[in-house]
Amino acid sequence: MPGPHPVAVKLDPDVHARMRKLAETQHRSTHYLMREAIAQYVEREEKRETFRQEALVAWSAYQENGLHLKQGEADDWLAQLETGQDVEPPECHN
Repeated sequence: MPGPHPVAVKLDPDVHARMRKLAETQHRSTHYLMREAIAQYVEREEKRETFRQEALVAWSAYQENGLHLKQGEADDWLAQLETGQDVEPPECHN
């Protein structure tokens, strides 16, 4: 796997000044903060896209078979999970 790939990022002067101040406060380099911010952004957006794709698959399945839970059923199941109970999800119905 190749090493890091250098890129140039143009920042607004205000954002750049704020980043320099934050880097100084945290005893880090601005380079470190930018790399960290970009890595966190990419990870968050990948998770968001995965969630979106899963929602599209679920919507497609619902349109095909109509299987669903009522809100109360889902809420009750999630409440049990929150208390640490290892329970199976309720049976879906049309």
